Amino acid sequence: MRLSWSAVPATLRAEAERLLGGRVLRAVTQPGGSSPGVTARLALSNGRNAFVKAVGETGPGSLDMHRAEARVAAALPASVPAARLRASLDGDGWVILVFEDVEGRMPVQPWQPAELSRVLDAMAGLALTLTPSPIEAPPVTARFGRYLGGGWQQLAAASHAGDDLADLDPWARAALHDLAGLEAGWAAAAEGTTLAHGDVRADNILLAPDRVVFVDWPWACVAQPWFDLVTMMPSVTLNGGPPPESVLAAHQVARDADPDSITSVVAALAGMWTYLGRQPDPPGLHPVREFRRAQGEIALAWLKARITSGG
Repeated sequence: MRLSWSAVPATLRAEAERLLGGRVLRAVTQPGGSSPGVTARLALSNGRNAFVKAVGETGPGSLDMHRAEARVAAALPASVPAARLRASLDGDGWVILVFEDVEGRMPVQPWQPAELSRVLDAMAGLALTLTPSPIEAPPVTARFGRYLGGGWQQLAAASHAGDDLADLDPWARAALHDLAGLEAGWAAAAEGTTLAHGDVRADNILLAPDRVVFVDWPWACVAQPWFDLVTMMPSVTLNGGPPPESVLAAHQVARDADPDSITSVVAALAGMWTYLGRQPDPPGLHPVREFRRAQGEIALAWLKARITSGG
């Protein structure tokens, strides 16, 4: 459950008001996301609005994720369609980020074809703008090494330890060791020079009247220009969009990509979601197990189709 702005210590709220040049007259908590922290739109006494994200010591890594986002948001050039960071605070066990308040809305779910087309066009422009990366950011292997590239290996280890993996797709169960070998190449496949957002999905996108805005950048990393598109696709299909391959085949950022490299990343993605979908929900977060399981099923179907077709 989201915390309200009043949950932030009074001294930090007062400092935020000082940096923003006005008192908070109204704070409206915003829905969405899985973090238990604060996300709110603020109406200020100086007539301006702001959007605030704040987190205390509510879960493993939550403070570090907000710190990572603060570093990226502060460095992004004005040409990047992202919310501008107006202030940040780090103290008393809290990290607070204050952004410009973007007049926009999240894409309608299930995905509407026109809105998805608009977002996909914006992602092509984003990849072009961010190649080469205009800021310092971790390589994709450093940012995602804990998650990608180990799912099938961990499932294979579970099998060796006596888990019959009865809930696993029969094709994946039979091909487990081959899939573990395929996912092992994801790191070399995904390395590149583009600044990737790292977590593009519907609730990290705002449709403004004149632009598509990409928000929440803590996972930003340097990768291939197609990395965001590939990692986004299972969530698009899950939320009523088209099958991943139909989007990938038509998108300009993947047009000249090495098919084997994409397949390796899809294998790692399928392994990650399949493995995580078998784990308990993380403490302190909204339930995500079924969401992960569903994404794993979509990513695995995509992987099977690519392997079968030789794509």
